[in-house]
Amino acid sequence: MRRLLFVSEAVTLAQVVRLATLARALDPARFEVHFAAARFDEMIFAGTTFTRHQIHSLSPETVAARVASGRRIYGRRTLRRYVDEERALLRAVGPSLVVGDLRLSLSVSAALEIVPYASLINAYWSPHVLRVEFPLPDHPIVSLLGVRLAARYFPKALPAVFRHFAQPVNALRAEHGLPSLGSVSDVLTHGDHTLFPDVPALIPTRDLPAHQKYLGPVLWSPAVPLPPWWDALDPQRPTIYVTLGSSGRIERLPLVVGVAAGLGYQVLVATAGRSRLGAVPRHVYVADYLPGHLAARRAALVVSNGGSTTGYQALAEGRPVLGIAANLDQHLAMTAIADAGAGLLLRSGTLMRQPLADALGRLVSEPSYTQAAGRLRDEFARWNAPATFAAFVEGATA
Repeated sequence: MRRLLFVSEAVTLAQVVRLATLARALDPARFEVHFAAARFDEMIFAGTTFTRHQIHSLSPETVAARVASGRRIYGRRTLRRYVDEERALLRAVGPSLVVGDLRLSLSVSAALEIVPYASLINAYWSPHVLRVEFPLPDHPIVSLLGVRLAARYFPKALPAVFRHFAQPVNALRAEHGLPSLGSVSDVLTHGDHTLFPDVPALIPTRDLPAHQKYLGPVLWSPAVPLPPWWDALDPQRPTIYVTLGSSGRIERLPLVVGVAAGLGYQVLVATAGRSRLGAVPRHVYVADYLPGHLAARRAALVVSNGGSTTGYQALAEGRPVLGIAANLDQHLAMTAIADAGAGLLLRSGTLMRQPLADALGRLVSEPSYTQAAGRLRDEFARWNAPATFAAFVEGATA
């Protein structure tokens, strides 16, 4: 049996979910799967036979606070701790391949332990992506200067900012005699293999190196029962599915729900256990978690934090997306969806009632958005990320 190690940085639910979904695709009779994470939610891991390893990870609250304040997520001290723990784990497990999602320290520990390393990362971070410019994320400077002025200076500052954020990883590599990787895009997409949970029709690239490949979207819904109110939904009323996931600005949820309900929509809300909405208007239905694919299928559109996880789930059902984005990853994913004509992007930091109402109305009433989402649904259907990943592993560990 070949042995694989999956290492997830548990910043958001997405990182753990994506790796667990791919790991499930491997034949347990032929592959011994080890999974390392800071937390193991049974909603994700129920029914698996993975050997679990508890490792240290920065808390989601710490990461969210640092992102919101514009600070680097990782310093050298944190990365050193990660590397020490990962090297010990790699020696103990002895895998044929280690697969990581947002675990930047693996670029050091896997190289030092001479273990082939596959990095799972969205293609919109690739230096080879076809893009005019990076979008402006929510940042303290935006509230100081305003969006228009901040956007004017952002492209000029970006190279220095990206070098600054990559510096801890490059400095740690230098300590161990490893070459610098370059800027943030190079750090995030570094690996002996780089796997994109995307499709080129949505996130196009050019001159892609041979070790980088698309898997297709990694889709997941929690295996939770439908809530008691599901059968009471009005099939005649236009429906909106709202979830800000594990990393959206949850304080925006009451505004989104209130505006949608005020426009007369039936609103299905999944809070990810992060909010208690209390009394809600009529035709608003709330649960901690919903089977997201079924909620999206029931709805005319999906409101998300702009990230790829819920966004791709909506597109897989042919539903347009309203992304209320904050961090750069969310802006990158949602910009691609909006550029494809399958959604609209609003800034979380400047979200206001009227633009929100206008965006909801456009996505429901203008058929071009649903048509574009339908084209992406058809494209997504041509891909099977778990099967592609399993075939990749067969070749990489042969």
